[in-house]
Amino acid sequence: MKVCVLGLGEVGLPTGEYMVRKGIEVLGYDIKQEAVERAKTQGIKASTHWEELPVSDVYIICVYAGLKNNSPDFSSIFEVCEKIKAKNLHLPSSKVCLISVESTVIPGLCRKLYEEIFQRRVNLVHVPHRYWAGDPIKHGVKQPRVIGAINNKSLKEGLNFYNGILGVPLHKVSSIEIAEMSKIAENAYRYVQIAFAEELKIVCDELEMNFKEVREACNTKWNIEIPEARDGIGGHCIPKDAKYFSSLTKRAKLIDSAMLVDEIYRKWIREKVGKRIIQK
Repeated sequence: MKVCVLGLGEVGLPTGEYMVRKGIEVLGYDIKQEAVERAKTQGIKASTHWEELPVSDVYIICVYAGLKNNSPDFSSIFEVCEKIKAKNLHLPSSKVCLISVESTVIPGLCRKLYEEIFQRRVNLVHVPHRYWAGDPIKHGVKQPRVIGAINNKSLKEGLNFYNGILGVPLHKVSSIEIAEMSKIAENAYRYVQIAFAEELKIVCDELEMNFKEVREACNTKWNIEIPEARDGIGGHCIPKDAKYFSSLTKRAKLIDSAMLVDEIYRKWIREKVGKRIIQK
């Protein structure tokens, strides 16, 4: 079995490393030479030149999908899918590859790829990553994941690969759109949680109360877990995925309000820092 990982960054590289340790022949593709060189040191046969890589049985898409003009931008995903399509055009219909989209997308994107680019000639699943570099052991490649498929055949192939071969625990959902939605909902929910903590910190400060002590007191209740409030909601995924969620409908008022709270909190933090500098 040959598995090709497209995108060798924060998610793709550890995914490739994990499969190498499983004894799988792993190929890798990235447009950045430094990412390719780093992957080679981990036993991945990587290249920036797509034409140098042979046909694979499985393609795992881990490229970063971001924002353009504050709206979802999936051009990087479409580009690598076109590359996969071109490499597999000459193959007989009996040799159908498995494509797994691990990148975060909005509902409907995977079906669009399946129908418009791959013309229904592949097995396609969406297994959104949950990788967290802060704890790659507990929250690495092998952790409970969601899997959604374009059809039953794809689901069977996806389960066999991820669960049977890689040993990744999977939660099956009824459609690929449910899997797509679950990922952005997870991070949008986390965004709202942190925004509440930020607002609580502002309120506590105005009332001259210790936010840390209030937070710890609240968190003694069995169904309460208020996160920390730091310097604003950052990172690659949570702010981006919150905007993905907001883009789905004009009725996503809670997440829009949470974004406003984070904006207010960042300004509040800057003002407090400025006052401390003046006082010194």
